[in-house]
Amino acid sequence: MTTPPYAAVWAFTRVARHASFTRAAMELEVSPSALSQTIRGLEQRMGVRLLQRTTRRVGLTEHGQRFLQQVVDGLGQIDAAFADLESTSEQPVGHLRINLARTAARDLVLPLLPGFMALYPQLQVELYTDDSMADLVAGGFDAGIRLGEALAQGMVAVPISPPQEMVVVATPAYLQRHGTPVTPADLADHDCVRFRLPGSGRLMAWEFSRDGRDFVVEVSGRLIVNDSSLLRMAALTGQTLVQAMVTVVADDLGAGRLQRVLQAYTPPFPGYYLYYSSARQMPRKLRVFIDYLRQSMDMQTA
Repeated sequence: MTTPPYAAVWAFTRVARHASFTRAAMELEVSPSALSQTIRGLEQRMGVRLLQRTTRRVGLTEHGQRFLQQVVDGLGQIDAAFADLESTSEQPVGHLRINLARTAARDLVLPLLPGFMALYPQLQVELYTDDSMADLVAGGFDAGIRLGEALAQGMVAVPISPPQEMVVVATPAYLQRHGTPVTPADLADHDCVRFRLPGSGRLMAWEFSRDGRDFVVEVSGRLIVNDSSLLRMAALTGQTLVQAMVTVVADDLGAGRLQRVLQAYTPPFPGYYLYYSSARQMPRKLRVFIDYLRQSMDMQTA
């Protein structure tokens, strides 16, 4: 019986994930030409074309898409088996890939990474920021980090942060010129920054809650952004109202550069969760990462 070409299949999944021979070759630490020969050998062996190559990008053929869906779970089980062996060692090793929202990367994970990486010097950490809901298994990620209200179905979720809060802010000068809104209905008289969700392209309505009832308000404004850091910068111009995560504008609120309004209508909501596929055994490298995040959060809130 001929042995299946596992190494070639693994290489194929890397090219599919990156949609690039060059980037996949960098991950696998081989030359792009050697990787291309490996994939061609796999295609010749199987008698079908798996990848559609153009001068600008690499995409999956129909056969390639079906084959990828069939092999990712099996490769995940192989990864889990190695992870189980790894767990017998004192120090976790390997490559930890986390898919997370930009705000989570900036406000939650990056400040804690130096301590974590000093504690586990044999671990390599990759943070892939993505404000859309990525497929963790197909993307080759060990875990994702999202707000509790935006978790994918069928995942194991672990809370790693305190509750979060959306706040409406403006500069004191703006409020002096245009007045302070007392209720969300007053926003109709104000120029508000709107946020376009990456991935879906949908414009977000502003979210509020009062007396246990959640509701949204469709605001109007001349500026639209798709990055939360731009929300803060827009508010600081003094020309508009902004709704953003409190972590994005916390320093400006503390320094008095921005002022919060409509506070009675913006109660806390579930914070960030780290989530991973329930179909896979948790590798030790992910376990120590979760434990470190939770312990750090406990120390900050103690």
